[in-house]
Amino acid sequence: MNTIVINFIKEHRTARNISQVQMAKDLEITRQTINAIESHKYNPSLELALKLMQYFDVPIEELFKLEED
Repeated sequence: MNTIVINFIKEHRTARNISQVQMAKDLEITRQTINAIESHKYNPSLELALKLMQYFDVPIEELFKLEED
């Protein structure tokens, strides 16, 4: 049984009308990193996951969940 990480970064970002470019600037990362996270091609480091939690002011459970296939 494999476990994958699902994230809801794009949903939170678009609900707040924040562009990938603005979010990248705010978090001091690249837009490409945000795109890779939102398209589920890259899981952020723990440090970045915690920064995202602070950025959106939501508990980590609202940004990420584990799903078994």
